Amino acid sequence: MLRIVQLGEAQNFITRKAVRLAEAEQVVAPILDAVRTRGEDAALEYARRFDGFTGSELRVSTESGRASDEFLRALETAARNIRAYAELQLPKEKWVEYPDGRRLGHIVRPLDSMGAYIPAGRYPLPSTLLMTVIPAQVAGVGTIAVTSPRPSPEILATARFLGIPAVFQIGGAQAIAALAFGAGSVPKVDRIVGPGNIYVAAAKKLLAGEVGIDFVAGPTEIVIIAEDADPRHVAADMLAQAEHDVEASAILLTTSKKLAEAVAAEVARQLQTLPTASVACESIRNNSAAILCPSVEAAVDASNQLAPEHLALYDANLLPKIQHAGSVFIGPSSPEAAGDYASGPNHVLPTSGAARIRGGLSSADFVKIISVQELNPEGLRDLAPAITTLARAEGLEAHARSVEVRLGR
Repeated sequence: MLRIVQLGEAQNFITRKAVRLAEAEQVVAPILDAVRTRGEDAALEYARRFDGFTGSELRVSTESGRASDEFLRALETAARNIRAYAELQLPKEKWVEYPDGRRLGHIVRPLDSMGAYIPAGRYPLPSTLLMTVIPAQVAGVGTIAVTSPRPSPEILATARFLGIPAVFQIGGAQAIAALAFGAGSVPKVDRIVGPGNIYVAAAKKLLAGEVGIDFVAGPTEIVIIAEDADPRHVAADMLAQAEHDVEASAILLTTSKKLAEAVAAEVARQLQTLPTASVACESIRNNSAAILCPSVEAAVDASNQLAPEHLALYDANLLPKIQHAGSVFIGPSSPEAAGDYASGPNHVLPTSGAARIRGGLSSADFVKIISVQELNPEGLRDLAPAITTLARAEGLEAHARSVEVRLGR
């Protein structure tokens, strides 16, 4: 079932599939306009139509959230590690005084508000609640709004654990619109983050600029580069990605035909007992492959061309050659699932090649770095010739005079 192909014949796997958003954008555009103009009434209307919502109030108290002691202990472990990593990533205020009279630096200020979209379709994702809310809390964001179309008891329990008093029961493009414009009890926010289906992605794309977003996400993906590895581990990691979605992809790049054949056999064996096999089979059949590469360097080049969301390296020495990846997992004891849940780095990651331009969600996404400058009189005098010359070259005389007036000219 898992195809084994030569690198030269694998261009359809290496060439990035276009994210087909145009049709989805046409569907969601009227929803965005309706919520923009009619607010909560429109949000409720679409929640009833698409989410199966039957109530009159989108706000759901998290006091009803209940979970087992085992689940709560898991939350504590994961949250502790996610919070520590988010603190590591948070930019710090910095100042430098130069001998020529310039004092330069930057201050760090949190966004006022953020919205987290938490999927709750085939797989409710309380882990995504941890990954989106904790970095915002570390950054100091004041207002945190969480939306989920059908929040499970575990999602409500996780929100309660994080100190979030309520979740808004709304999904799809209507949830993104409610967060972008405000809708009754749903507050208008500065940035919206979190994964979702193609309609969520299309809504975020159309609203980018009016509201901050993380990125426009496509199907999830993993690339594994290995010359020698336990085929059980590789197959398990490929299936862990494949079970997310029939559009997910799992790619093994290897120089070893023996390993490729062993992984293909192991994928088939593990699928026999996998509860999510109906989804994973489609992903493995249509979007996944073991690709035989003439060299490790060729495998790295192929990975960098793909810019995968997740990249597993069985050889740590390859890391300096990696240019593009959302998150990297090194060695046989670092499964991608560890990053999904509890090791600390964020699992909200760029897909569809967006790892060429940015990494995963972090506490830095929820702050502004504001430049600050202070010149003493000597510093301004030294810079004056450069400032006035450049200003006049651009025809901006008032700029030049604003310096000269301070120098008594």
